[in-house]
Amino acid sequence: MRQDAFPAAFGERLVVDGILDAGGLDRAKRATAKSGERFDQVLAKLGLVPDAVLLEALARHLGMPVATTRDLPILPVLPETIRPDFIRTRQVLPLGAEDGRLAVAVVDPFDREPLAALAYLTERDVTSYLISPGDFSRAVQSLYGGHGQSGPDAIEAHSEEASETDVQRLRDIANDAPVIRLVNQFIAEAVEAKSSDIHIQPGIDGVALRYRIDGHLRQAQLLPSGLRAAVTSRVKIMAKLDIAERRMPQDGRIKLPVRGVDIDFRVSTTPTAYGESIVMRILDRSRIELDFVKLGFAAEDIAAIEALMGQPNGIVLVTGPTGSGKTTTLYAALKRLNRPDVKVFTVEDPIEYQIAGINQIQVHPAIGLDFPHALRSILRQDPDIVMIGEIRDVETARIAIQASLTGHLVFSTLHTNSAAATITRLIDMGVENYLLASTVNAVLAQRLVRRLCSNCAAPHPHAAQWRQRIARDVPHAVGGEISVLKPVGCTTCGGTGFAGRIAIVELMVMTENRRALVLASAADSELETAARRDGMATMFEDGLRKVGRGLTTIEEVLQVTRTAA
Repeated sequence: MRQDAFPAAFGERLVVDGILDAGGLDRAKRATAKSGERFDQVLAKLGLVPDAVLLEALARHLGMPVATTRDLPILPVLPETIRPDFIRTRQVLPLGAEDGRLAVAVVDPFDREPLAALAYLTERDVTSYLISPGDFSRAVQSLYGGHGQSGPDAIEAHSEEASETDVQRLRDIANDAPVIRLVNQFIAEAVEAKSSDIHIQPGIDGVALRYRIDGHLRQAQLLPSGLRAAVTSRVKIMAKLDIAERRMPQDGRIKLPVRGVDIDFRVSTTPTAYGESIVMRILDRSRIELDFVKLGFAAEDIAAIEALMGQPNGIVLVTGPTGSGKTTTLYAALKRLNRPDVKVFTVEDPIEYQIAGINQIQVHPAIGLDFPHALRSILRQDPDIVMIGEIRDVETARIAIQASLTGHLVFSTLHTNSAAATITRLIDMGVENYLLASTVNAVLAQRLVRRLCSNCAAPHPHAAQWRQRIARDVPHAVGGEISVLKPVGCTTCGGTGFAGRIAIVELMVMTENRRALVLASAADSELETAARRDGMATMFEDGLRKVGRGLTTIEEVLQVTRTAA
């Protein structure tokens, strides 16, 4: 197909298939004519069609097969003949070579020159597949390593670091095309790698760019020091922050289409000795799984949580350190409770994901709208269910208790290490134990562990030892054969051996016996002992269940529970 005829034909097919409406098609055609970019790329940049849907539609339209992660090679193909820099710059990835044929995945199906070059270079017939930009980037990173320094070096040479007092010069540099491309590139890479955060950390040797993936930081690249001002200013402009203010921390937000999906970013800047450190929290609504099964909860825990959600009043607390998935668990509960006959209010800082049908309030301490103020207001709005993002002080705790005593079901989070320790933490805050005994229905403590990649996990070297331990400690919780595995690493998981995370939990439901212990000011250990005697599984035991089902590793469980092996 001639490329100049492509927008009309492909656009018409998208409309016929119900993927794009007429208004979106007209908008994309105007943007294509103005920018000169390829029509399908414009659709992705404008966020009109999700990347995965667009790839499948383009493949059908062109009659090309799609290269999935299972088609990607484990090792570089013909590395002695095909150079990595050619693969990166021309965006073609050799998939396999056999019987005089070379299979190649391409990002741009209209660029035939690199395919002709590969056919000449390898003296083989070339078969082309279509691959998404994200899969291409991850495969190249896994097979050939990170980008060289040529791109950042070129930008550094193009724009020498401006004086920190020259605000207009900083603004000009931040709006240079090479700087914009660099920032957009590492943002897209982080999203495609399913990162939760992007860390831009200036140091004496350069600016470290790191991604937090499945809870672990990974170094992406080290940018030259000369790019510090340009990159920092670019991110601050995108987040609508003051680029002239470098002495005080700032917070902002960015909304950006990445690979055809709208992504929200929370941006935090903090001054350090070598410049401003920036953390960009990635809030990708398309990735969040508000389902207890997908979050890793066992059937008996889900049944207990559903029983708690059916209570007319009381408090349910979810506890754990920062980044342990507390808010996601609460959202999963609210999603189940979200019905036309129920009025739900949340007070959050910040609102991480917007849920249709729920009244969500963002606190603004600068104008006096803090948690207590917002809670007092919503209690006059006749809610049935209230979710408090976090109990940070005794005033918020008292209002939550007041809400539960007046017939509301309250959900909230707290930073504690275990379910039993939550009661002591609230008493230490200044909440009376008799109020806690009469209002708290349950405490759910949780941590996140990395989920093993199902494509490459292998038997653990000490599997026999841990099978005996699991069979002894949680004999009825695994069901079937006990499978203890270890991570290996493949192209599907980017060489880490892990893909995503799941929760390990301990749920302490308040019974009459446990309420009596709270009234008697019993220690954490007494409360936990009583709960375990009544059948509560600890986080470590829940972790053992998931190890026995081949979902995670024993090392992951030991790391987050700090339990001696």
